[in-house]
Amino acid sequence: METQRTADAQPTDPTAPVLSGRPRKLTAVIATAGVLAAGAIGVGAWSNSANANADVGPDPHEATMQALVDAGYPGVLASVTDPEGRTANLALGQGDLATGEAPPVDGEVRIGSNTKMFVSTIVLQLAEERQVALDEPINTYLPGLVTGDGVDGTKISVRQLLQHTAGLPEYADKIAADAFGAQHTYISPRDMLDVAFERPAAFAPGEKWGYSNTNYLVLGLMIEAVTDRALATQIEERITSPLGLEHTYLPAPGERQLRGEHPRGYHAETPGDFRDITDLDPAFGWAAGALVSTPSELNTFTRALLDGSLLSAESIAEMQTTVPAGDELTPGAAYGLGVQSYPLSCGGVAWGHGGDIPGTQTRNAIGPDGTAVTIAVTALPWAVVPADDNERLLAQYRMVIDALDETLCGQ
Repeated sequence: METQRTADAQPTDPTAPVLSGRPRKLTAVIATAGVLAAGAIGVGAWSNSANANADVGPDPHEATMQALVDAGYPGVLASVTDPEGRTANLALGQGDLATGEAPPVDGEVRIGSNTKMFVSTIVLQLAEERQVALDEPINTYLPGLVTGDGVDGTKISVRQLLQHTAGLPEYADKIAADAFGAQHTYISPRDMLDVAFERPAAFAPGEKWGYSNTNYLVLGLMIEAVTDRALATQIEERITSPLGLEHTYLPAPGERQLRGEHPRGYHAETPGDFRDITDLDPAFGWAAGALVSTPSELNTFTRALLDGSLLSAESIAEMQTTVPAGDELTPGAAYGLGVQSYPLSCGGVAWGHGGDIPGTQTRNAIGPDGTAVTIAVTALPWAVVPADDNERLLAQYRMVIDALDETLCGQ
C-alpha cells in the first residue's frame, strides 16, 4: 500500500508503494548499516522446490540478497521462478532478532500494495463477465458514495480508479501515520473513505497520474456491491483457490497474527531501534494493501496474471496500457491497471507492483523471458535510515529495486 508523500521526505516513484507508518520523530542518530548487519547475519540457503534433493550449489544471487542484510534490513526472503516454473527460495539474516533464529524459507509476509494486483484482476474479470464496464462512472455501482470537495463519482471512471488517475485524496497517511498506534486498531473501509473525503480532490479526473490508496478502497467496495460477496471470498474463489495458493489470503476483520510460518517484521520510531510489529491488524490496508502471501506464491500469481491463466489477452492488454508514473527512483516507470512497469538495466521491461507495510517491504516483477522474482525485507527503509535524509532514504529504497533488477538480469 502507498501513502501520499511529502516532496522532501519519501520517494514518489510507484516502485516504492508505501502504506505508512512513518515515524514521527526521526532526529536521533542511528548506528551505521555495518553495525546493524553485524548482529543480523543468519544462515541462508537456496531451496529448490523442483528437486529438493538437487545439489544446486552456490548461487550468484545470494550475494545480492546478503547485501540487503548488510545494509541493515533484519531479514531477507527471496524467490526466483524460471520460465519453466522451477522455483528457488532463499532466506538470509535474522527472522527473529530476539532469538537470532534465521528466517523461514518462503515464509508468509504482508505484501502491502501488491494487493492492488489482485483487486485489479477481479475487476477485469468482472468486466469480462459484463458485470462492470471500465469506462462507466463509479457512481453506477456505488451510487452517492464517492463524493466530496471536488470529488464527483459521476465523473470518475472505474478505469481511472484502477490507474490512479481519478484524483481521489489519500487516507492512509492520516490513519496509519503512527504505525504502532494503528497496530491493533480496526477501522472499516467506509470509515476510511470518510477520512479521505474530508480532504479535497487532489486533481480533476483524468488530469494526471497520482497514486492514492483510496482508489482501491473504492474498488474493493465496488467488487462487494457487484458480486454480493465479501472481497476475501472473491480473492479466494477467483484467484487463490484456482492457483493453489495456500498461504495467500486477506486477513479476516480483527485478525492480527499470520497463519503460517513467517519471519518477524520490524518497525522503528528511531531508525535502527527495531520493535516487533509482526502481529498487526491490517484493516487500514484492506483492498489497497492488506494481503498476506509468500515470495514463491506471489511469483506464481504474477506469472498466472500475465500468462492468460486469470485474464483474457484483451484484458491483459488493457491492464498493460500505461501512463507515466514518476521517475525519481526508476526512470521510465509507468502504471497500468493495477500493475506497473519499468525498464531493466539489461534491456526490456519488467512487470509487477511492490508493496510496503510496517514490518515488510516487498518488490516483485517478471522479466521479458518469463522469470519471476520476489524479494521481501522485514523492515521499511525509514525504519533503517532517517526519513528526513532524502538521499539516504532513496538509496535504501533503490537497493531493493536494484536487487530485483540484478536478479532478473542474471548479473
